[in-house]
Amino acid sequence: MTSTTLSLLSADAVARYTKAGYWRDETIYAVARRHAERSPNAHAVRDRHRRLTYAQLVDTADSLANDLARRGVRQQQRVLVWLPSRVEAVVALLACSRNGFAVCLSPHRTHTVAEVASFAQRMRAAALLYEPGFGADSDRNDIAEAARNLPSMRHICRLAPLASDIDDSGANALPDIPNATGGAASPQSRDPNRVIYIMFTSGSTGQPKGVMHSDNTLLCTARAIVRDWQFEASTVVYALSPHSHSLGVGAILTTLVAGGELVMHDLASGASLIDRLIETGATYLVGVPTHAIDLLDEMRRRGMTASIGKVRGFRISAAAAPAPVVAEMLQRGVLPQRGYGMTEVNSHQYTLPDDDHRLIVETSGKSCPEHELRIWRLDDPDTEAAVGEVGEIGSRGASLMLGYFDDQIATESAFNAHGWFMTGDLGWVDENGYLRVTGRKKDVIIRGGHNINPARIEDLAMQHAAVERAAAIPVADPRLGERICLAVTLRPGHTASQEHILGHLAQAGLSKYEMPEFFVAVADMPLMPNGKIQRQDLTKLVQEGRVVPRPVGTQT
Repeated sequence: MTSTTLSLLSADAVARYTKAGYWRDETIYAVARRHAERSPNAHAVRDRHRRLTYAQLVDTADSLANDLARRGVRQQQRVLVWLPSRVEAVVALLACSRNGFAVCLSPHRTHTVAEVASFAQRMRAAALLYEPGFGADSDRNDIAEAARNLPSMRHICRLAPLASDIDDSGANALPDIPNATGGAASPQSRDPNRVIYIMFTSGSTGQPKGVMHSDNTLLCTARAIVRDWQFEASTVVYALSPHSHSLGVGAILTTLVAGGELVMHDLASGASLIDRLIETGATYLVGVPTHAIDLLDEMRRRGMTASIGKVRGFRISAAAAPAPVVAEMLQRGVLPQRGYGMTEVNSHQYTLPDDDHRLIVETSGKSCPEHELRIWRLDDPDTEAAVGEVGEIGSRGASLMLGYFDDQIATESAFNAHGWFMTGDLGWVDENGYLRVTGRKKDVIIRGGHNINPARIEDLAMQHAAVERAAAIPVADPRLGERICLAVTLRPGHTASQEHILGHLAQAGLSKYEMPEFFVAVADMPLMPNGKIQRQDLTKLVQEGRVVPRPVGTQT
Protein backbone atom coordinates (compact mmCIF):
# COMPACT_ATOMS: atom_id res chain seq x y z
CA MET A 1 0.00 0.00 0.00
CA THR A 2 2.93 2.38 0.46
CA SER A 3 3.12 3.34 -3.20
CA THR A 4 -0.61 4.06 -3.24
CA THR A 5 -0.85 5.99 0.01
CA LEU A 6 2.10 8.22 -0.86
CA SER A 7 1.14 8.79 -4.48
CA LEU A 8 1.37 12.61 -4.38
CA LEU A 9 4.32 12.91 -2.01
CA SER A 10 7.63 13.71 -3.67
CA ALA A 11 11.09 14.62 -2.43
CA ASP A 12 10.77 17.89 -4.36
CA ALA A 13 7.56 18.83 -2.53
CA VAL A 14 9.08 17.99 0.85
CA ALA A 15 12.18 20.09 0.10
CA ARG A 16 10.21 23.02 -1.36
CA TYR A 17 7.62 23.32 1.40
CA THR A 18 10.15 22.69 4.15
CA LYS A 19 12.46 25.40 2.81
CA ALA A 20 9.51 27.83 2.69
CA GLY A 21 8.68 27.02 6.31
CA TYR A 22 5.25 25.64 5.44
CA TRP A 23 6.20 22.11 6.49
CA ARG A 24 8.16 21.39 9.65
CA ASP A 25 9.82 18.44 11.31
CA GLU A 26 6.96 18.17 13.81
CA THR A 27 3.94 15.89 14.12
CA ILE A 28 0.54 16.82 15.54
CA TYR A 29 1.40 14.75 18.61
CA ALA A 30 4.68 16.65 19.03
CA VAL A 31 2.78 19.96 18.98
CA ALA A 32 0.54 18.79 21.83
CA ARG A 33 3.49 17.34 23.78
CA ARG A 34 5.34 20.65 23.53
CA HIS A 35 2.41 22.41 25.22
CA ALA A 36 2.17 19.62 27.81
CA GLU A 37 5.82 20.14 28.74
CA ARG A 38 5.62 23.94 28.84
CA SER A 39 2.13 24.38 30.34
CA PRO A 40 1.05 21.00 31.73
CA ASN A 41 -1.89 22.37 33.70
CA ALA A 42 -3.35 24.48 30.89
CA HIS A 43 -6.71 23.20 29.71
CA ALA A 44 -6.61 21.51 26.30
CA VAL A 45 -10.01 20.01 25.52
CA ARG A 46 -13.40 19.56 27.10
CA ASP A 47 -16.76 18.04 26.38
CA ARG A 48 -19.84 18.27 28.59
CA HIS A 49 -18.48 15.61 30.96
CA ARG A 50 -14.67 15.87 31.08
CA ARG A 51 -12.05 18.59 30.89
CA LEU A 52 -8.43 17.62 30.24
CA THR A 53 -5.22 19.56 30.66
CA TYR A 54 -2.48 19.23 28.08
CA ALA A 55 -0.58 16.87 30.39
CA GLN A 56 -3.66 14.66 30.81
CA LEU A 57 -4.41 14.73 27.09
CA VAL A 58 -0.90 13.68 26.08
CA ASP A 59 -0.64 11.03 28.81
CA THR A 60 -3.92 9.50 27.66
CA ALA A 61 -2.82 9.60 24.01
CA ASP A 62 0.36 7.77 25.08
CA SER A 63 -1.76 5.14 26.82
CA LEU A 64 -3.96 4.57 23.78
CA ALA A 65 -0.99 4.49 21.39
CA ASN A 66 0.85 1.96 23.55
CA ASP A 67 -2.25 -0.19 23.98
CA LEU A 68 -2.95 -0.30 20.24
CA ALA A 69 0.68 -1.16 19.52
CA ARG A 70 0.63 -3.98 22.08
CA ARG A 71 -2.43 -5.40 20.36
CA GLY A 72 -0.64 -5.58 17.03
CA VAL A 73 -1.46 -2.28 15.28
CA ARG A 74 1.57 -1.15 13.26
CA GLN A 75 2.69 2.04 11.51
CA GLN A 76 0.59 3.00 8.47
CA GLN A 77 -2.24 0.69 9.52
CA ARG A 78 -5.65 2.28 9.93
CA VAL A 79 -7.70 3.09 13.05
CA LEU A 80 -11.43 3.78 12.58
CA VAL A 81 -13.17 6.05 15.12
CA TRP A 82 -16.98 6.24 15.39
CA LEU A 83 -17.74 8.55 18.28
CA PRO A 84 -19.96 11.50 19.14
CA SER A 85 -18.35 14.77 20.24
CA ARG A 86 -16.23 13.56 23.15
CA VAL A 87 -12.60 14.10 24.08
CA GLU A 88 -11.53 10.58 23.07
CA ALA A 89 -11.71 11.66 19.41
CA VAL A 90 -8.87 14.12 20.04
CA VAL A 91 -7.00 11.47 22.04
CA ALA A 92 -7.29 9.06 19.09
CA LEU A 93 -5.97 11.66 16.63
CA LEU A 94 -2.93 12.31 18.82
CA ALA A 95 -2.30 8.62 19.47
CA CYS A 96 -2.29 7.88 15.75
CA SER A 97 -0.01 10.83 15.01
CA ARG A 98 2.32 9.59 17.77
CA ASN A 99 2.70 6.07 16.38
CA GLY A 100 2.24 6.70 12.67
CA PHE A 101 -1.17 5.04 12.45
CA ALA A 102 -3.72 6.53 10.02
CA VAL A 103 -6.86 7.63 11.85
CA CYS A 104 -10.26 7.90 10.20
CA LEU A 105 -12.75 10.10 12.05
CA SER A 106 -15.30 10.19 9.22
CA PRO A 107 -18.23 8.17 10.63
CA HIS A 108 -20.93 10.45 12.00
CA ARG A 109 -24.24 10.08 13.80
CA THR A 110 -26.32 9.61 10.63
CA HIS A 111 -24.20 6.79 9.25
CA THR A 112 -25.55 3.26 9.49
CA VAL A 113 -23.64 0.27 10.80
CA ALA A 114 -23.46 -1.10 7.24
CA GLU A 115 -21.91 2.14 5.97
CA VAL A 116 -19.31 2.24 8.74
CA ALA A 117 -18.54 -1.45 8.24
CA SER A 118 -17.95 -0.62 4.57
CA PHE A 119 -15.44 2.07 5.59
CA ALA A 120 -13.67 -0.44 7.83
CA GLN A 121 -13.52 -3.02 5.07
CA ARG A 122 -12.32 -0.59 2.39
CA MET A 123 -9.54 0.86 4.54
CA ARG A 124 -8.65 -2.55 6.02
CA ALA A 125 -8.96 -1.13 9.53
CA ALA A 126 -6.76 -2.66 12.22
CA ALA A 127 -8.63 -1.10 15.15
CA LEU A 128 -12.05 0.37 15.92
CA LEU A 129 -13.04 2.82 18.67
CA TYR A 130 -16.79 3.21 19.03
CA GLU A 131 -19.61 4.13 21.38
CA PRO A 132 -22.51 1.65 21.41
CA GLY A 133 -25.83 3.21 20.44
CA PHE A 134 -24.24 6.01 18.43
CA GLY A 135 -25.34 6.03 14.79
CA ALA A 136 -28.46 5.88 12.68
CA ASP A 137 -29.30 2.25 13.42
CA SER A 138 -26.94 1.24 16.23
CA ASP A 139 -29.91 0.46 18.44
CA ARG A 140 -30.67 -2.46 16.11
CA ASN A 141 -27.27 -3.37 14.63
CA ASP A 142 -23.82 -3.85 16.15
CA ILE A 143 -20.71 -2.42 14.48
CA ALA A 144 -18.48 -4.54 16.72
CA GLU A 145 -20.05 -7.72 15.38
CA ALA A 146 -19.44 -6.58 11.81
CA ALA A 147 -15.87 -5.48 12.57
CA ARG A 148 -14.89 -8.78 14.20
CA ASN A 149 -15.31 -10.52 10.86
CA LEU A 150 -12.66 -8.38 9.14
CA PRO A 151 -9.32 -10.19 8.62
CA SER A 152 -7.44 -6.91 9.21
CA MET A 153 -9.03 -6.15 12.61
CA ARG A 154 -6.69 -6.40 15.62
CA HIS A 155 -8.61 -4.60 18.36
CA ILE A 156 -12.09 -3.22 19.09
CA CYS A 157 -12.34 -0.61 21.86
CA ARG A 158 -15.83 0.03 23.24
CA LEU A 159 -16.28 3.40 24.97
CA ALA A 160 -19.21 3.60 27.36
CA PRO A 161 -21.76 6.38 26.75
CA LEU A 162 -21.23 9.43 28.94
CA ALA A 163 -23.77 10.47 31.53
CA SER A 164 -21.88 12.09 34.41
CA ASP A 165 -21.22 15.71 35.25
CA ILE A 166 -17.98 17.32 34.16
CA ASP A 167 -14.86 15.94 35.83
CA ASP A 168 -11.62 17.89 35.56
CA SER A 169 -9.84 16.09 38.37
CA GLY A 170 -7.90 13.89 35.96
CA ALA A 171 -8.60 10.79 38.04
CA ASN A 172 -9.70 8.03 35.69
CA ALA A 173 -10.87 10.70 33.26
CA LEU A 174 -10.99 8.17 30.44
CA PRO A 175 -11.55 4.80 32.14
CA ASP A 176 -12.18 2.91 28.88
CA ILE A 177 -8.65 3.60 27.62
CA PRO A 178 -6.20 1.27 29.41
CA ASN A 179 -3.38 2.92 31.31
CA ALA A 180 -0.55 1.46 29.29
CA THR A 181 2.16 3.94 30.24
CA GLY A 182 3.66 1.62 32.83
CA GLY A 183 5.11 -0.83 30.31
CA ALA A 184 7.57 -0.35 27.52
CA ALA A 185 6.60 2.63 25.39
CA SER A 186 5.75 1.94 21.77
CA PRO A 187 8.06 3.55 19.19
CA GLN A 188 7.04 7.03 18.09
CA SER A 189 6.77 8.13 14.48
CA ARG A 190 8.85 11.23 13.88
CA ASP A 191 8.00 11.52 10.19
CA PRO A 192 5.43 14.32 9.68
CA ASN A 193 5.02 13.37 6.02
CA ARG A 194 3.44 9.96 6.56
CA VAL A 195 -0.28 9.45 5.97
CA ILE A 196 -1.84 9.75 9.44
CA TYR A 197 -5.37 10.85 8.54
CA ILE A 198 -8.04 9.53 6.18
CA MET A 199 -11.37 11.30 5.71
CA PHE A 200 -14.10 9.83 3.55
CA THR A 201 -15.81 12.60 1.63
CA SER A 202 -19.55 13.10 2.02
CA GLY A 203 -19.94 13.55 -1.72
CA SER A 204 -23.43 13.56 -3.18
CA THR A 205 -22.68 11.02 -5.91
CA GLY A 206 -20.86 7.72 -6.11
CA GLN A 207 -18.81 5.97 -3.46
CA PRO A 208 -17.11 8.28 -0.92
CA LYS A 209 -13.39 8.69 -1.54
CA GLY A 210 -10.82 8.40 1.25
CA VAL A 211 -8.82 11.63 1.31
CA MET A 212 -5.33 11.14 2.77
CA HIS A 213 -3.33 13.74 4.71
CA SER A 214 -0.08 13.90 6.64
CA ASP A 215 0.75 15.82 9.82
CA ASN A 216 2.31 18.52 7.65
CA THR A 217 -0.55 18.94 5.16
CA LEU A 218 -2.96 19.27 8.09
CA LEU A 219 -0.86 21.56 10.27
CA CYS A 220 0.23 24.13 7.68
CA THR A 221 -3.16 25.85 7.30
CA ALA A 222 -3.83 25.60 11.04
CA ARG A 223 -0.59 27.50 11.63
CA ALA A 224 -1.64 30.06 9.00
CA ILE A 225 -4.98 30.75 10.70
CA VAL A 226 -3.33 31.02 14.12
CA ARG A 227 -0.84 33.51 12.66
CA ASP A 228 -3.27 35.58 10.63
CA TRP A 229 -5.96 35.72 13.32
CA GLN A 230 -3.44 36.13 16.16
CA PHE A 231 -4.63 33.20 18.25
CA GLU A 232 -2.78 32.40 21.47
CA ALA A 233 -2.99 30.25 24.59
CA SER A 234 -6.02 32.22 25.84
CA THR A 235 -8.03 31.34 22.70
CA VAL A 236 -11.01 29.07 23.37
CA VAL A 237 -12.23 27.40 20.17
CA TYR A 238 -15.82 26.14 20.21
CA ALA A 239 -16.21 23.46 17.52
CA LEU A 240 -19.82 23.49 16.37
CA SER A 241 -18.78 21.19 13.53
CA PRO A 242 -18.07 17.63 14.69
CA HIS A 243 -14.74 15.85 14.26
CA SER A 244 -16.42 13.68 11.61
CA HIS A 245 -16.19 16.71 9.31
CA SER A 246 -12.94 18.25 8.10
CA LEU A 247 -14.02 21.63 9.49
CA GLY A 248 -14.22 20.10 12.96
CA VAL A 249 -10.78 18.54 12.56
CA GLY A 250 -9.50 21.95 11.52
CA ALA A 251 -10.84 23.34 14.81
CA ILE A 252 -8.88 20.69 16.72
CA LEU A 253 -5.67 21.49 14.86
CA THR A 254 -6.04 25.25 15.18
CA THR A 255 -6.51 24.89 18.93
CA LEU A 256 -3.49 22.62 19.32
CA VAL A 257 -1.23 24.96 17.34
CA ALA A 258 -2.34 27.95 19.43
CA GLY A 259 -2.04 26.03 22.70
CA GLY A 260 -5.59 27.06 23.55
CA GLU A 261 -8.62 25.07 24.66
CA LEU A 262 -11.05 23.19 22.43
CA VAL A 263 -14.71 22.90 23.41
CA MET A 264 -16.55 20.05 21.71
CA HIS A 265 -20.19 20.73 20.86
CA ASP A 266 -22.27 18.16 22.73
CA LEU A 267 -25.24 20.13 24.05
CA ALA A 268 -27.99 18.27 25.82
CA SER A 269 -31.32 18.29 24.01
CA GLY A 270 -33.07 21.62 24.50
CA ALA A 271 -30.04 23.31 26.08
CA SER A 272 -29.04 26.84 25.11
CA LEU A 273 -26.03 27.28 22.85
CA ILE A 274 -25.60 30.87 23.99
CA ASP A 275 -25.47 29.82 27.64
CA ARG A 276 -22.86 27.19 26.77
CA LEU A 277 -20.73 29.70 24.87
CA ILE A 278 -20.78 32.06 27.83
CA GLU A 279 -20.11 29.25 30.32
CA THR A 280 -17.06 27.95 28.43
CA GLY A 281 -15.59 31.37 27.67
CA ALA A 282 -15.55 30.61 23.94
CA THR A 283 -13.72 33.22 21.87
CA TYR A 284 -13.82 31.70 18.36
CA LEU A 285 -16.52 29.51 16.81
CA VAL A 286 -16.14 27.04 13.95
CA GLY A 287 -19.21 25.89 12.05
CA VAL A 288 -21.32 25.85 8.92
CA PRO A 289 -23.90 28.46 7.85
CA THR A 290 -26.67 26.44 9.52
CA HIS A 291 -24.94 26.95 12.87
CA ALA A 292 -24.74 30.70 12.25
CA ILE A 293 -28.43 30.85 11.29
CA ASP A 294 -29.45 28.93 14.43
CA LEU A 295 -27.28 31.12 16.67
CA LEU A 296 -28.80 34.30 15.25
CA ASP A 297 -32.28 32.86 15.75
CA GLU A 298 -31.55 32.25 19.44
CA MET A 299 -30.14 35.76 19.82
CA ARG A 300 -33.32 37.21 18.33
CA ARG A 301 -35.56 35.09 20.57
CA ARG A 302 -33.67 36.30 23.62
CA GLY A 303 -33.67 39.90 22.47
CA MET A 304 -29.87 40.07 22.46
CA THR A 305 -28.32 42.97 20.60
CA ALA A 306 -24.75 42.81 21.92
CA SER A 307 -22.10 40.15 21.38
CA ILE A 308 -22.10 36.81 23.19
CA GLY A 309 -19.77 36.64 26.17
CA LYS A 310 -16.18 36.57 24.94
CA VAL A 311 -17.02 35.45 21.39
CA ARG A 312 -15.14 37.56 18.87
CA GLY A 313 -14.80 35.43 15.73
CA PHE A 314 -16.78 32.81 13.82
CA ARG A 315 -15.29 30.66 11.06
CA ILE A 316 -18.23 30.02 8.70
CA SER A 317 -17.35 27.53 6.00
CA ALA A 318 -18.21 24.19 4.31
CA ALA A 319 -21.09 25.82 2.41
CA ALA A 320 -21.77 29.29 1.04
CA ALA A 321 -22.80 31.59 3.88
CA PRO A 322 -25.75 33.83 2.93
CA ALA A 323 -24.69 37.47 2.83
CA PRO A 324 -27.54 38.61 5.14
CA VAL A 325 -26.38 36.13 7.80
CA VAL A 326 -22.79 37.38 7.63
CA ALA A 327 -23.94 41.01 7.73
CA GLU A 328 -26.10 40.39 10.80
CA MET A 329 -23.20 38.68 12.57
CA LEU A 330 -21.13 41.80 12.02
CA GLN A 331 -23.93 43.99 13.33
CA ARG A 332 -24.11 41.90 16.50
CA GLY A 333 -20.41 42.21 17.27
CA VAL A 334 -19.19 38.83 16.03
CA LEU A 335 -16.50 39.00 13.34
CA PRO A 336 -17.14 36.31 10.71
CA GLN A 337 -14.24 34.52 9.12
CA ARG A 338 -15.69 33.68 5.74
CA GLY A 339 -13.81 30.74 4.35
CA TYR A 340 -13.43 28.32 1.50
CA GLY A 341 -11.82 24.91 1.43
CA MET A 342 -12.60 21.23 1.27
CA THR A 343 -11.34 17.96 2.67
CA GLU A 344 -8.78 17.61 -0.13
CA VAL A 345 -7.12 21.00 0.46
CA ASN A 346 -8.13 22.02 4.00
CA SER A 347 -9.17 25.54 5.06
CA HIS A 348 -6.66 27.58 3.08
CA GLN A 349 -8.94 30.45 2.08
CA TYR A 350 -10.39 32.98 4.52
CA THR A 351 -11.08 36.62 5.26
CA LEU A 352 -8.84 38.54 7.65
CA PRO A 353 -9.80 40.44 10.82
CA ASP A 354 -8.97 43.83 9.30
CA ASP A 355 -10.70 43.21 5.96
CA ASP A 356 -13.29 45.71 4.82
CA HIS A 357 -16.75 44.56 5.92
CA ARG A 358 -17.89 44.47 2.30
CA LEU A 359 -15.26 41.84 1.54
CA ILE A 360 -16.27 39.80 4.59
CA VAL A 361 -19.92 39.84 3.54
CA GLU A 362 -19.40 39.26 -0.19
CA THR A 363 -16.33 37.01 -0.51
CA SER A 364 -14.67 33.87 0.83
CA GLY A 365 -11.41 35.69 1.43
CA LYS A 366 -8.07 34.97 -0.18
CA SER A 367 -5.57 32.14 0.06
CA CYS A 368 -2.95 32.04 2.78
CA PRO A 369 0.68 32.10 1.53
CA GLU A 370 0.90 28.34 2.10
CA HIS A 371 -1.57 27.65 -0.70
CA GLU A 372 -2.50 28.86 -4.19
CA LEU A 373 -5.83 29.21 -5.95
CA ARG A 374 -6.57 29.91 -9.61
CA ILE A 375 -9.66 29.97 -11.80
CA TRP A 376 -9.73 27.82 -14.96
CA ARG A 377 -12.03 28.21 -17.94
CA LEU A 378 -15.22 26.18 -17.94
CA ASP A 379 -14.74 25.08 -21.53
CA ASP A 380 -11.03 24.28 -21.06
CA PRO A 381 -9.79 23.30 -17.58
CA ASP A 382 -6.19 23.63 -18.76
CA THR A 383 -6.53 27.33 -19.65
CA GLU A 384 -6.57 29.96 -16.93
CA ALA A 385 -9.59 32.27 -16.81
CA ALA A 386 -9.29 36.04 -16.87
CA VAL A 387 -9.57 38.11 -13.71
CA GLY A 388 -13.26 38.43 -12.89
CA GLU A 389 -14.28 35.55 -15.18
CA VAL A 390 -16.33 32.74 -13.66
CA GLY A 391 -14.64 29.36 -14.01
CA GLU A 392 -13.72 26.23 -12.11
CA ILE A 393 -11.67 26.74 -8.97
CA GLY A 394 -8.26 25.05 -9.02
CA SER A 395 -6.03 24.62 -6.01
CA ARG A 396 -2.49 23.53 -5.12
CA GLY A 397 -0.04 24.01 -2.27
CA ALA A 398 1.27 22.75 1.04
CA SER A 399 -2.14 21.72 2.39
CA LEU A 400 -3.05 19.57 -0.62
CA MET A 401 -3.99 15.96 0.10
CA LEU A 402 -1.61 13.08 -0.60
CA GLY A 403 -4.21 11.37 -2.76
CA TYR A 404 -7.29 9.17 -2.44
CA PHE A 405 -6.82 5.97 -0.46
CA ASP A 406 -6.42 2.91 -2.66
CA ASP A 407 -7.74 4.79 -5.70
CA GLN A 408 -4.98 5.85 -8.05
CA ILE A 409 -7.37 6.51 -10.94
CA ALA A 410 -9.47 8.96 -8.92
CA THR A 411 -6.30 10.62 -7.66
CA GLU A 412 -4.84 11.17 -11.12
CA SER A 413 -8.13 12.33 -12.66
CA ALA A 414 -8.60 15.02 -10.00
CA PHE A 415 -5.95 17.30 -11.56
CA ASN A 416 -5.66 19.34 -14.73
CA ALA A 417 -2.67 19.17 -17.08
CA HIS A 418 -0.76 21.74 -15.00
CA GLY A 419 -1.08 19.82 -11.74
CA TRP A 420 -3.86 21.86 -10.16
CA PHE A 421 -6.49 20.05 -8.13
CA MET A 422 -9.86 20.79 -9.75
CA THR A 423 -12.45 21.35 -7.05
CA GLY A 424 -15.65 21.18 -9.10
CA ASP A 425 -16.65 24.53 -7.59
CA LEU A 426 -17.33 27.61 -9.68
CA GLY A 427 -16.19 31.10 -8.81
CA TRP A 428 -14.19 34.15 -9.75
CA VAL A 429 -11.31 36.08 -8.21
CA ASP A 430 -10.88 39.85 -8.19
CA GLU A 431 -7.64 41.70 -8.78
CA ASN A 432 -6.74 41.42 -5.08
CA GLY A 433 -7.21 37.66 -4.93
CA TYR A 434 -10.55 37.63 -3.11
CA LEU A 435 -12.76 34.72 -4.11
CA ARG A 436 -16.48 34.75 -4.87
CA VAL A 437 -17.89 31.20 -5.01
CA THR A 438 -20.83 31.00 -7.41
CA GLY A 439 -21.84 27.34 -7.25
CA ARG A 440 -20.94 23.77 -8.16
CA LYS A 441 -20.08 22.76 -11.71
CA LYS A 442 -22.29 19.68 -11.48
CA ASP A 443 -25.22 21.69 -10.08
CA VAL A 444 -25.62 23.84 -13.18
CA ILE A 445 -29.16 23.61 -14.60
CA ILE A 446 -29.26 23.42 -18.39
CA ARG A 447 -32.50 24.90 -19.73
CA GLY A 448 -32.81 24.83 -23.48
CA GLY A 449 -29.03 24.82 -23.86
CA HIS A 450 -28.52 27.75 -21.48
CA ASN A 451 -26.44 27.16 -18.35
CA ILE A 452 -28.18 28.49 -15.24
CA ASN A 453 -26.30 28.80 -11.97
CA PRO A 454 -28.63 27.79 -9.10
CA ALA A 455 -26.48 29.57 -6.52
CA ARG A 456 -27.48 33.00 -7.85
CA ILE A 457 -31.18 32.15 -7.54
CA GLU A 458 -30.66 30.76 -4.05
CA ASP A 459 -28.64 33.75 -2.85
CA LEU A 460 -31.32 36.18 -3.98
CA ALA A 461 -34.09 34.06 -2.46
CA MET A 462 -32.27 33.97 0.88
CA GLN A 463 -32.21 37.75 0.93
CA HIS A 464 -35.98 37.64 1.48
CA ALA A 465 -36.66 38.18 5.18
CA ALA A 466 -38.94 35.14 5.44
CA VAL A 467 -36.68 32.61 3.70
CA GLU A 468 -34.39 30.48 5.87
CA ARG A 469 -33.04 28.09 3.21
CA ALA A 470 -33.41 27.88 -0.55
CA ALA A 471 -32.49 25.35 -3.22
CA ALA A 472 -32.88 25.68 -6.98
CA ILE A 473 -33.13 22.22 -8.53
CA PRO A 474 -33.90 20.90 -12.02
CA VAL A 475 -37.27 19.49 -13.07
CA ALA A 476 -37.14 17.32 -16.19
CA ASP A 477 -38.81 18.77 -19.27
CA PRO A 478 -39.25 16.93 -22.62
CA ARG A 479 -38.69 20.07 -24.68
CA LEU A 480 -36.17 22.17 -22.78
CA GLY A 481 -34.37 19.35 -21.00
CA GLU A 482 -34.67 20.97 -17.58
CA ARG A 483 -36.72 23.68 -15.94
CA ILE A 484 -36.03 25.41 -12.63
CA CYS A 485 -37.80 24.62 -9.37
CA LEU A 486 -37.26 26.78 -6.30
CA ALA A 487 -37.71 25.04 -2.95
CA VAL A 488 -37.67 27.09 0.25
CA THR A 489 -38.04 26.68 3.98
CA LEU A 490 -39.41 29.65 5.88
CA ARG A 491 -38.12 31.12 9.11
CA PRO A 492 -40.14 30.26 12.22
CA GLY A 493 -43.01 32.71 12.64
CA HIS A 494 -42.74 34.02 9.07
CA THR A 495 -45.07 33.60 6.12
CA ALA A 496 -44.58 34.44 2.46
CA SER A 497 -46.53 33.47 -0.62
CA GLN A 498 -45.07 32.04 -3.78
CA GLU A 499 -45.95 35.24 -5.62
CA HIS A 500 -44.28 37.36 -2.96
CA ILE A 501 -40.99 35.44 -3.12
CA LEU A 502 -40.91 35.32 -6.93
CA GLY A 503 -41.71 39.01 -7.02
CA HIS A 504 -38.76 39.60 -4.73
CA LEU A 505 -36.51 37.71 -7.16
CA ALA A 506 -37.68 39.82 -10.07
CA GLN A 507 -37.20 43.03 -8.12
CA ALA A 508 -33.69 41.87 -7.13
CA GLY A 509 -32.77 41.63 -10.81
CA LEU A 510 -33.14 37.94 -11.65
CA SER A 511 -33.47 37.58 -15.41
CA LYS A 512 -36.52 36.04 -17.05
CA TYR A 513 -34.74 32.90 -18.23
CA GLU A 514 -33.36 32.32 -14.69
CA MET A 515 -36.78 32.72 -13.06
CA PRO A 516 -38.11 29.54 -11.38
CA GLU A 517 -40.98 27.89 -13.20
CA PHE A 518 -41.91 25.64 -10.29
CA PHE A 519 -42.13 26.46 -6.60
CA VAL A 520 -42.52 24.49 -3.39
CA ALA A 521 -42.28 25.35 0.31
CA VAL A 522 -41.04 22.47 2.48
CA ALA A 523 -40.84 22.08 6.24
CA ASP A 524 -37.25 20.80 6.15
CA MET A 525 -34.45 20.51 3.64
CA PRO A 526 -32.45 17.27 3.39
CA LEU A 527 -28.96 18.18 4.57
CA MET A 528 -25.53 16.60 4.31
CA PRO A 529 -23.58 16.18 7.57
CA ASN A 530 -21.62 19.34 6.72
CA GLY A 531 -24.81 21.42 6.53
CA LYS A 532 -25.04 21.64 2.76
CA ILE A 533 -28.41 21.00 1.15
CA GLN A 534 -28.54 17.48 -0.29
CA ARG A 535 -29.78 18.41 -3.75
CA GLN A 536 -29.97 14.87 -5.03
CA ASP A 537 -32.24 13.82 -2.18
CA LEU A 538 -34.47 16.85 -2.73
CA THR A 539 -34.62 16.19 -6.47
CA LYS A 540 -35.45 12.54 -5.79
CA LEU A 541 -38.32 13.55 -3.49
CA VAL A 542 -39.75 15.59 -6.36
CA GLN A 543 -39.24 12.78 -8.87
CA GLU A 544 -40.98 10.29 -6.57
CA GLY A 545 -43.92 12.62 -5.99
CA ARG A 546 -43.32 12.98 -2.26
CA VAL A 547 -42.68 16.69 -2.77
CA VAL A 548 -44.96 18.29 -5.34
CA PRO A 549 -43.88 21.67 -6.76
CA ARG A 550 -46.52 24.02 -8.04
CA PRO A 551 -46.13 25.42 -11.60
CA VAL A 552 -45.78 29.17 -11.61
CA GLY A 553 -45.93 29.83 -15.35
CA THR A 554 -44.47 28.84 -18.68
CA GLN A 555 -41.55 30.39 -20.53
CA THR A 556 -40.66 29.76 -24.15
